[in-house]
Amino acid sequence: MSVQTGQFWAGVRAELPILIGVFPFGMIYGALALNAGLEQFAAQMMSAIVFAGSAQFVIVQLVHEAAPGFVIILTIAVVNLRHVLYSASLAPYLGHLPLRWKALLGYLLTDEAYAPTILKYERTGVQPSGHWFLLGAGLALWSTWQASTALGIFLGAAIPDSWSLDFALPLTFIAMVVPVLKGRPYVAAALSAGAVALAAYSLPFKLGLILAALTGIGLGTSLEGRNAQREEM
Repeated sequence: MSVQTGQFWAGVRAELPILIGVFPFGMIYGALALNAGLEQFAAQMMSAIVFAGSAQFVIVQLVHEAAPGFVIILTIAVVNLRHVLYSASLAPYLGHLPLRWKALLGYLLTDEAYAPTILKYERTGVQPSGHWFLLGAGLALWSTWQASTALGIFLGAAIPDSWSLDFALPLTFIAMVVPVLKGRPYVAAALSAGAVALAAYSLPFKLGLILAALTGIGLGTSLEGRNAQREEM
């Protein structure tokens, strides 16, 4: 087995525990998309093209509430700002790749793929074939997300409330967040964003998400900058 193949399957294996929570998460999205009035094809294409679970959930909820288009665009832009931070943290390990690889891995870069990948990269450092690990993790997640979305769309409103599938959403994000909470900036960002999200939950059009995201990003960036200044002294 080649080094690239080994890295690829290592990424798949690292992603498997997360996929247990992702599958019901995708089913919930598929069912909610139909309930919000989206056509089956549109709901599936959103998973294939957008491929961002949290953003898709927010879009579906805002569409269901008949939110203005600019509110939907602004909310999704803020929610996805974290991907800029993901890309920045992965740049030292993937910056040498050609554009075609960056485009592919950028498309596959999600919360669930990022978490095991950054932990692996921080442990092993820069490796010539290290990008195959992210490819394996990302493709494992992508295929699972498409299948689970399709199943959720197929079942639609027939999914009984007794299944309580909504537990998958918080559990999935908890599993992703906890391992990367290393240092005060990360912990402060997570706690502040969570506190603001709870306090602003009643705001219309999910605007509390925007406020929570901006708070967490602002506080985390500020503390990270202070740490960098101290290290330079």
